[in-house]
Amino acid sequence: MSKNIKQNLGFFTLFLCILITLFFLGSIIYFISVRGFRVISWEFLTQGPRMGMTQGGIAPVIVGTLYLTLGAIIFALPLGLACAIYLCEYSPKGLAVNVIRISINNLAGVPSVVFGLFGLAIFVNFFGFGVSILSGSLTLGILILPLIISSTQEALLAVPVSIREASLSLGATRWETIKNIVLPTALPGILTGVILSIGRVAGETAPILFTAAAFYTRGYPKSVFSEVMALPYHIYALMTEGTHPAKQTAIAYGCSLVLLLMVLLISAAAIFIRQRQRGASGQ
Repeated sequence: MSKNIKQNLGFFTLFLCILITLFFLGSIIYFISVRGFRVISWEFLTQGPRMGMTQGGIAPVIVGTLYLTLGAIIFALPLGLACAIYLCEYSPKGLAVNVIRISINNLAGVPSVVFGLFGLAIFVNFFGFGVSILSGSLTLGILILPLIISSTQEALLAVPVSIREASLSLGATRWETIKNIVLPTALPGILTGVILSIGRVAGETAPILFTAAAFYTRGYPKSVFSEVMALPYHIYALMTEGTHPAKQTAIAYGCSLVLLLMVLLISAAAIFIRQRQRGASGQ
């Protein structure tokens, strides 16, 4: 077999894999959209659920999901960024650092339900935060912490060493070099990790099942110590509980579409910021 034939066969295989991936992705979006648009309305987006969650809307559920997502990112991003900077820029090379990096990568593969049990034991019971937004946000933050650390490390390591050396040779300190040169250059890669983290946080059910989610609450949460309704758990509750399965299934599809659109909009905003940063840094 000639080299051209092998090359064309390889390109065809890659193109076929892309088509298969896009087919399943498009099928999921189409399936959810067709069933979800039937129940989407202004009332559905601005009112609370009533009549056993068979009528009304999901406004408190949307707000609860945003609170949990925002809280998790606020907790995990600074901590993950600081950890990655230390591991890449300050830590001495050796066995201990390699063990820490391997442990972080292994932590990313732990099932989410284990994080939920950890949050229940530590934040809900030990610290006494109770089933609340604070407990759920901290648990979700720990869940995405390995992803943020790993993506930030890759982004920092991708910055050429020559840029650091040039900055240091001009009299800048190591921290000034990191703050003014390395971090702005690595920001697009860091935002990629944040985008992936947002998608995972918004769609997780198991961690908030033990730490934050309520089957039903009246109105909106009043503080970080309040229970909260969230879209993933609300979908689960609609599909497993109740006496009006047809109505609840339709609402569940509407919730799924709202969750999908919410993740896409937040991710699109982060991607826009990333692209602007790439343009500003000339990457």
